[in-house]
Amino acid sequence: MVFNFVDRQIISILAERVKVDLGVSDAEIGFLYGTAFAVFYAIFGIPLARLADVWDRRKLIAIGLGAWSLMTALSGLARTFPQLALARIGVGIGEASASPAAYSLLSDSFAPGKRATVLAVYSSGIYIGAGLGIAIGGWVVLRWDAAWASSPPPFGLHGWQVAFFLVGLPGLLLALWVSTLREPRRGEADGIYSPAEPAPFRQFLLELRAVVPPFTFLHLVLIGAGRRALLANALAALAVAVAAAALTLVTHTPAQWIALGIGLYAAFSWAQSLERRDRVSFELIFRTPALRYTGLAFSLFAFLNYGIGFWFPPFFVRTYHVTEREAGLVLGSIAAVAGWLGVTLGGVLADRWRAVNPRGRLYVAISAAVLSIPVGLVTLTTDDKTLAYLLVFPGSLLSSMWIGPGASTVQDLVLPRMRASASAAYLLLVTFVGLALGPYAIGFLSVVLGDLRRAMLYVTFANILALFFAFLAARHLLRDEESRLDRARAAGEALNPAA
Repeated sequence: MVFNFVDRQIISILAERVKVDLGVSDAEIGFLYGTAFAVFYAIFGIPLARLADVWDRRKLIAIGLGAWSLMTALSGLARTFPQLALARIGVGIGEASASPAAYSLLSDSFAPGKRATVLAVYSSGIYIGAGLGIAIGGWVVLRWDAAWASSPPPFGLHGWQVAFFLVGLPGLLLALWVSTLREPRRGEADGIYSPAEPAPFRQFLLELRAVVPPFTFLHLVLIGAGRRALLANALAALAVAVAAAALTLVTHTPAQWIALGIGLYAAFSWAQSLERRDRVSFELIFRTPALRYTGLAFSLFAFLNYGIGFWFPPFFVRTYHVTEREAGLVLGSIAAVAGWLGVTLGGVLADRWRAVNPRGRLYVAISAAVLSIPVGLVTLTTDDKTLAYLLVFPGSLLSSMWIGPGASTVQDLVLPRMRASASAAYLLLVTFVGLALGPYAIGFLSVVLGDLRRAMLYVTFANILALFFAFLAARHLLRDEESRLDRARAAGEALNPAA
């Protein structure tokens, strides 16, 4: 997970240099970090999660790690905006293999009562990796460009390109080690076992066909979905196309809306397919109110976190006129320590609160979100650089505490055999709303308003809507968790008791 977010986040500190060398705007930078990565991360997360539910999870994670590390290194060869966008798409596809498989593997490796803590410890790699990515990127770009300021650099490479090489290539070695991890028996921690899948890659290809346009429509035909389903699919495609065209006219950023439209259509098609192929999974993933509201709440938390987290380094460079090296070192160090502490503390507190209240995990996320709002507002409005740096620490700590509670809540509401798929659906929503829209929205508002600070301030109010959905999730949680097995049986699931 550390390597996952080093490779993902490093573009934040490189943004100012990439803008100059490739001639792109803030909105396009937001697209590169967010949408170009997020849409394909989410789309391919579905079939890769299905593969994780039926195949060796450690092998899948290792292969994905090798793939995204290679694509990160290839980002350093980009000479144009489209080339860098294609490389970022490759990183997104590779990274899609990681979290659903890891959530499932870890949930089978530890007792349910420790689930939030375990997933929080795993997720703390987000902040360690993001911090390292910002720090390494800032250091490399400044040193390299300074070293070759008076003469042509080797192979014409800029510092931001060298930074991609430096963080990408070590992941190839780590992939070999990851392949040696232990693969636990699926459902072991919960005592709910499912038979082994005899043809795992056939299931993967079926899922791939169900989610990747234009094969999605063909897939529905082949599984006999019926005229009503085909008509609904066609109307969904038309609606998405019209919406993308309208938003393009307003924002003049076609790549953003075309990519997001493809992702939304793919997600709709996959849900249609899942309903016909695996009714039980569809019922528990899409018709569990607590799960729906959890996804909406935490996707809005992510909208703020991804947006603010990405634009903080450029904000400090522009507002306080610091170098990329200073911003990278200070913000990277703060993000690594505060984020690691926050996400781990959030998981531990969530498990302890849950031990006395079934809704305890959600209450931790709600409390952290409420406290983070005033901290964020002061951080973005102060003219004192030192105070702003100091406030980034509690802001990062609080804004990271929701990750363990969110992931563990999803795991608790579905059966072990569908945990990776449920995680992929959850991450799809978090990715579309958080990663595809958060950084882009701030970048677009920055262009429109001519002020990055104001753009970042406006998005902080997304936490208010997130809190509304979090309270709705807490309201339904207990009933939905207690009825999980009964609803699965009613949908046709044959449950095997513990051996």
